[in-house]
Amino acid sequence: MKPHSPRARSHTESASLQLAPRVGPVLHLRRARNYSKQTVLKPHTEAQNQKMTSKKQSLLREASHQIIAGGSAGLVEICLMHPLDVVKTRFQIQRGKADPNSYKGLGDSFRTIFRTEGVYGFYKGILPPILAETPKRAVKFFTFEQYKKLLSFTPISPGMALSVAGLGSGLTEALVVNPFEVVKVSLQANRDSFKVQPSTFAQARTIINTDGFGLRGLNKGLTSTLGRHGVFNMIYFGFYFNVKDAIPASQDPRLEFMRKFAIGLVSGTVSSCVNIPFDVAKSRIQGPQPVPGEIKYRSCFQSMALVYREEGYLALYKGLIPKIMRLGPGGAVMLLVYEYVSGWLQKNW
Repeated sequence: MKPHSPRARSHTESASLQLAPRVGPVLHLRRARNYSKQTVLKPHTEAQNQKMTSKKQSLLREASHQIIAGGSAGLVEICLMHPLDVVKTRFQIQRGKADPNSYKGLGDSFRTIFRTEGVYGFYKGILPPILAETPKRAVKFFTFEQYKKLLSFTPISPGMALSVAGLGSGLTEALVVNPFEVVKVSLQANRDSFKVQPSTFAQARTIINTDGFGLRGLNKGLTSTLGRHGVFNMIYFGFYFNVKDAIPASQDPRLEFMRKFAIGLVSGTVSSCVNIPFDVAKSRIQGPQPVPGEIKYRSCFQSMALVYREEGYLALYKGLIPKIMRLGPGGAVMLLVYEYVSGWLQKNW
């Protein structure tokens, strides 16, 4: 059979006709698939982007709630309880009955401060805590919530996780607040009248110019502050939330308020009793040294040992009563303000 014979052409045309219909549907199917990808995947990608954006906004809103509620709690607590903090610091820095400025008791301290320094004497050193309190308490509650989330992925029991999260939040808080504490204690230790003593910023400049920013200057007593805040928050958060979950809630708003306040009061009191040796060491390190130009109290445990050896173990609990009077109800106030402000923000924002 010749290649160009009519029979051969007929056979070739027949084969072409058989193949032609197959090409069209294949191309059409490929185009359909491509079109399907464009029309189906594009909305899916947009939905994912919207979901991720919504999640980011939700996390940002949650963080904002925690920061605002924590800052509000700190501001309310410091304004109500600062006079007791002044009295507590005065007790902690006095060195026994031989100290000429020694107070005879809690009542005597209030009368003496009022008589010699006036009402404003009870608010000495309040500006550093106010400047620090909003970020300090914001850091306290925000980091507690974040550590709590992280610990939920570990095998630690929920009750223990609350205490560990509290420890983490306390250590983080201490890093933020320590420079403010140094300025505050140096102002509270000054017994001159309010009009005579230097301003907060002048005192901070003096500390920086004299000793710098390091562990002998604006960050001295850091280890004691880490111990104070770490131990306090570990007990404070662990006790409050574990006990609150164990005691049934009341349907009566007033009884529920009293339930939370009582748990917060006990939580703040127990935490204060346990962490006060760190507080005494911090005040001794950050306050004026007994001999000018000579550093007697250098580190946390060295200061504790020195106070114990020279003044007895009870000296490690100096200022406990005003501390409890402040951080017992103050601790309850903080937790209640945080919970109610946080709840209001969640409903309205």
